[in-house]
Amino acid sequence: MLASREMMTFQSYQDQANLFVKDYLLADSWIPYTSIVGGIFACKLIYDLTQLVCTNYFKSYSSFSKIQRIEWNNRAISTIHSVFITTMSLYLVFCSNLFSDNQSTEPITVRSSSLSTFALGVSVGYFISDFAMILWFFPSLGGYEYVIHHLLSLVAVAYSMLSGEGQLYTYMVLISETTTPGINLRWYLDVAGMKRSKAYLINGVVIFLAWMVARILLFIYLFYHVYLHFNQVERMHIIGQILVVVVPLVLSVMNLVWFAKIVKGLRKTLAKRQ
Repeated sequence: MLASREMMTFQSYQDQANLFVKDYLLADSWIPYTSIVGGIFACKLIYDLTQLVCTNYFKSYSSFSKIQRIEWNNRAISTIHSVFITTMSLYLVFCSNLFSDNQSTEPITVRSSSLSTFALGVSVGYFISDFAMILWFFPSLGGYEYVIHHLLSLVAVAYSMLSGEGQLYTYMVLISETTTPGINLRWYLDVAGMKRSKAYLINGVVIFLAWMVARILLFIYLFYHVYLHFNQVERMHIIGQILVVVVPLVLSVMNLVWFAKIVKGLRKTLAKRQ
């Protein structure tokens, strides 16, 4: 009898929790805010877990300087975020019907869903956290180019999330995050003293290929897509129109500059092995 009463009490709490999640946390009006808070909380959790695991299981971690340990943990956050947002971006852009030209008469520039808004909110939470860390430890975690990159990304993603405009193009740009794990692994190998290893060379080649596809060719496709659907882009608010054109343009220039450095570094690494 007591066990049955406890089960009923537990079920009651579970029903209340499910109702709270459905009516508040996942309600359309609350999704942007709960997802941002969730994104920030996830960043803090990943940072602490990375520090805990590395302290207990990686002996070389304790020999790093304080700023190296901070950057190590910070890069773990960006790696997890990149896996999450790249997966969501690829699904929403290429697999789902949300932005398909044949699925709706509504302009693709104003289409959104609870899922697409939630994912952008998590990304906003990440960019807020990472941007705050970059400023706090400036310039140890990145120079002015990182400040510009994160500021532009934060403004564009936040606007798209809150307004529901231009989410397709926002996700196209966010696919470029697929290069982040390779960049972070390069730093990890360098700090671990494995710069001359075969893994370092293979990672460099992967970065080169991924960067060319995700940050060069994909941006060309994005601009072509904007050109084909410019009559729909013109229906957006003027702020949205500016962000759709200016942000990818600025990021593409930065991508080309970074790509030149990647090519130079890869050639230098290959030359040393001949």
